[in-house]
Amino acid sequence: MSIELPEAQILAGQMDGELKGKKIESYDLRDYERMQRIGFINKDLTTYQPLIDKTVESVTSSGNTIRVKLDEEMNLLIAPEYGGKVLYHGTGQKVPKYHIRVDFTDGTHLTTQLTSMGLIYAVADADLKTSYMYNRDFLGKPSPLSEEFTYEKFKKQIADQNRQLKPLLVGKEAVVVGLSNSAYQDIIYRAGLHPKRRATSLNEAELQALYDNMRHVLMERLRLGGKDQFTDLYGKQGGYTPAMGPNMKGLNCPKCGSPIQKLAHGGGHVHLCPTCQKE
Repeated sequence: MSIELPEAQILAGQMDGELKGKKIESYDLRDYERMQRIGFINKDLTTYQPLIDKTVESVTSSGNTIRVKLDEEMNLLIAPEYGGKVLYHGTGQKVPKYHIRVDFTDGTHLTTQLTSMGLIYAVADADLKTSYMYNRDFLGKPSPLSEEFTYEKFKKQIADQNRQLKPLLVGKEAVVVGLSNSAYQDIIYRAGLHPKRRATSLNEAELQALYDNMRHVLMERLRLGGKDQFTDLYGKQGGYTPAMGPNMKGLNCPKCGSPIQKLAHGGGHVHLCPTCQKE
């Protein structure tokens, strides 16, 4: 289950309320070797040592990345964007499997386990700009839920780009941050757009539908506590079920009754309705 913009925002808000003012007493890393080899965990484990005795000042998110800002110019970046769990544990509570466990002086704990691609990085303020995830999500493109992300700005960004919709919404060259394949499938289905459509082929009504449904999907996921495969900081399952995606495999379109199809697309797969999303 991917942690996209809404889920990262939910976690960051809960962490800010729960962890602010807590001091880190110790930490533990487990089963980290593979993650370390592929760059998801600091290659130098001594980089985590400065976390000790630091106090949490705030927790924020942008895109898929969560920034735990500590005093004395230290940070913990957490981005389980292609799968993972971030959980808070009260004093005496059983702690599940993890890649990192952060222990606070009051006896509580924070654990993070990556189940696919992601990031757990300890980094000083002076080195934040060397972090790809921090640059991409905090210093790069706008959040599609920000007030400044208006329809007019979105239209100007994509209307003259002769690219398919997925790279415009997902990945390094996207015009926004925080979306992955999960949200993408849901958004274009609701907008009635085929995944192979190019931005330059969209008329005014289609551009508006794309923008409106992007905002709708993300706001609904926020309102309902995240996607239904997501668990928040306390292990509570989200309540949002995507209108389109792998959950619709083998089913029929709820709008028209056509069998849902699976299509190889953009380095992965998408599910779509061949009737409601004509090429």
